[in-house]
Amino acid sequence: MPVHALGRNTFGDVANTGNLMPIEEAHQLLNEWVPNERLRLHMKQVAAVMKAWAIEKEQADELTARKWELAGLLHDADWEKHPDAHCRIIIEELERRNIDPEVIHCIASHGPRYFEVEPQNTMDKMIYVFDELSGFIHAAALIRPTRYEGMDVKSILKKLKTPSFAAQVNRDDITDALARINTPLEEIIQFIIDKQKDVQ
Repeated sequence: MPVHALGRNTFGDVANTGNLMPIEEAHQLLNEWVPNERLRLHMKQVAAVMKAWAIEKEQADELTARKWELAGLLHDADWEKHPDAHCRIIIEELERRNIDPEVIHCIASHGPRYFEVEPQNTMDKMIYVFDELSGFIHAAALIRPTRYEGMDVKSILKKLKTPSFAAQVNRDDITDALARINTPLEEIIQFIIDKQKDVQ
């Protein structure tokens, strides 16, 4: 993915803290902005994993869990229609809608090498971790006759070491993302398998 530096590090207005759109509205935006069903599924999977992590690992309250879910759901919303302005368009849309600045910053930081916005808090770091790995694990599921059923961590680790498999997934980004958190790769892979397998 080419660099689309956003040229800034602050997003949204602190006065809008806690202001989130209803999840139904976010899905509606997704349907309007993203015709590609596979890309929509990717964002729904990242949203499910983000929400589950917030609740189970961070003991997040309902509002915080919704922030994580919303960031996951909309992080690639402008990618299909505006690849040359990826992230910029969805960020401007969310700022226009007065959405919580933490959600917007999280979306802006999901690819630090491309948008030049560093992940700051745990939510930022986890979307960076989950984004590439979620897509990678789904690609691995698609080539298995039983999809997610019976998928194990070892097979994913093996595929990660095979550069020709899902070559578009940047292994350096995965390594960089993992270096920012204190959770082993194996645990992250298992969590993603468990939480995204039933997402439709």
